[in-house]
Amino acid sequence: MKNKKMKGGVNMTVYNKESTKIKRRVLKKNTTPEEKMLWSVIKLDALGVRFRRQFGIGEYIVDFYCSKLKLGIELDGKQHDSQDGLEYDKIRDDYMRNLGIVTVRFKNKEIRDNLAGVIEKIKEYI
Repeated sequence: MKNKKMKGGVNMTVYNKESTKIKRRVLKKNTTPEEKMLWSVIKLDALGVRFRRQFGIGEYIVDFYCSKLKLGIELDGKQHDSQDGLEYDKIRDDYMRNLGIVTVRFKNKEIRDNLAGVIEKIKEYI
């Protein structure tokens, strides 16, 4: 495969593409309170694995991603409750699944009301 970065048989050009760089930066600068809450617990290998924030996969950006586990974590606000949001999420999750990535979704309310429970669920995947 010419001009494609390969690592362990995986096409690395799908990750953190140049086309999503600006959007990733904007999302990092405009972190939601719920993202800040979760990040404060999972950053710096706190759960034994490294997560990255606003990580690009294809044309999508996941809130948190662990490459070792191929685990994406998404925090869903109200926009995800609409029919359009649900359809978009399904297409996105199917794309991730085709790459061997599991996506775990949490509602923002879950983060605010039960952060310890969310962390326990994440630990089950680890």
